Amino acid sequence: MYLPAHFAQTDERALQALMASHPLATLVSVQGGEPTADHLPLEFDPATRTLRGHVARANPLWQLAAGQPVLAVFNGPQAYVTPSWYPSKAATHKVVPTWNYAVVHAHGVLRAVEDAPWLHALVSGLTDHHEAEFARPWAVGDAPADFVQQLLRAIVGIEIPVQRLLGKWKISQNRSEPDRQGVATGLAEGTADARAMSELMRTTIHPGSPKP
Repeated sequence: MYLPAHFAQTDERALQALMASHPLATLVSVQGGEPTADHLPLEFDPATRTLRGHVARANPLWQLAAGQPVLAVFNGPQAYVTPSWYPSKAATHKVVPTWNYAVVHAHGVLRAVEDAPWLHALVSGLTDHHEAEFARPWAVGDAPADFVQQLLRAIVGIEIPVQRLLGKWKISQNRSEPDRQGVATGLAEGTADARAMSELMRTTIHPGSPKP
């Protein structure tokens, strides 16, 4: 990933927070000499610095990529930025559109897990976590035990001990402070993703960022 120093996010807590709030990862691997991308939710365990998830047993990922380096990409807020939001536009007109985004790249080696109790604990924990926001949360134990065991046999777990985490917060750090404030204000009036980007800009940009 191209990563200029002023866009690098090195705060481990910020990287973990993005992965937790946007768990659907793009998992990139090489299978049969070809790059392949799978899309699946992954949970990061800070204690062991390990990503965990599962795939369908019919998915060749767990066999062809096991023991191989993989890359999990987590995408956070993103939004188009119009130069009309830059106060500097009126002074110089030397402005162009761009795109703001936040992303985390997690590098590691994939391991396949076929152990049934491990899988049961994984899907139960994931379910409990994501169901917690609902008034009547569903639990794995709500389904018939034989049905659950049948489904567990149809999936394979994956673990990725993370060797390297890279974060890129491209959120107008290369603009002047007035321009950054203009972008944050403009985004605040937009879509849900744009508003999320505005909030990210307001909470992570600080004086002293590089100027053009």
